Amino acid sequence: MSTSPAATLPLSVVIPVYNEEANLPLLFKRLYPVLDGLGRAYEIIFTNDGSADRSRELLAAQHAARPDVTRVIEFNANYGQHMAIIAAFERVRGAVVVTLDADLQNPPEEIPKLLAATDAGFDCVGGARQNRQDSAFRRYASRLVNVARRQMTNIEMTDQGCMLRAYSHDVVAAIVRSGAVNTFIPALAYTLSQNPTEVPVAHEERHAGVSNYSVYKLIRLNFDLITAFTTAPLQLFTMFAGVCSALSFVLVLVLAGRRIIIGPEEGGTFTLFGIVIFLLSVTMVGVGLIGEYVGRTYQVVRGRARYHVSHILDTKS
Repeated sequence: MSTSPAATLPLSVVIPVYNEEANLPLLFKRLYPVLDGLGRAYEIIFTNDGSADRSRELLAAQHAARPDVTRVIEFNANYGQHMAIIAAFERVRGAVVVTLDADLQNPPEEIPKLLAATDAGFDCVGGARQNRQDSAFRRYASRLVNVARRQMTNIEMTDQGCMLRAYSHDVVAAIVRSGAVNTFIPALAYTLSQNPTEVPVAHEERHAGVSNYSVYKLIRLNFDLITAFTTAPLQLFTMFAGVCSALSFVLVLVLAGRRIIIGPEEGGTFTLFGIVIFLLSVTMVGVGLIGEYVGRTYQVVRGRARYHVSHILDTKS
């Protein structure tokens, strides 16, 4: 199991990158002055998650321009945002580790707010986006998932989707040691921290391009969030299936009684078909839910590498 190296710097900033060619120049322009003005040594680790545009060239040029603080991890393919973060977590040297998206929806200028909280002793600091600039669908979907997570787990986060977060090196090392394959890092960090908190942060419209998170990816991410931290969905399904079985038994008794008293009814056949189709649908949902948990177990047991690094740009390696 990989582990993070010992903390030798005050601050590490981790940024996953996937097809952010249009955003990177402005990100560089805004990020480095903020960090230079903090008065503390730092490093920035970019993980290029198999970008198909010019992100690789731009990151290499930035490393050449600021080799003293810039490190670049290159994946051979696209493994997803959270694996990109994990790869950086395995190599961070900072006592405090900040995660940041490359699309500038989380302004780099908000980083000092998180550092003020870590300086106050909090080991897991989440950003809570104010005046979100996302679509109405994403805002309401996020609220719905927040409610589901709050009911099924003991994880308390106001804004689980904000990637602008700060962690102590101990929390990051614990995340790495967990060896999670499909995981939701903010929630995992919350469970591993001793003193978590949240701070309000600004939120901006995406500077350029479109979000890399499709509806399908968001659904998968929320499956990860729920199924990785609780078996409550299985328990809820079992209870629901039990209620359906009881009601089905009662209905069978009612239909049998009607047949004895009234005689054969044509409408009863269609009612029975409807009930059978409904129960089959419930069964399919249950099989899919069980498969989600079994699939997680399979991915852990087979022990394959979670990602592959093609090369690293780092003058201090």
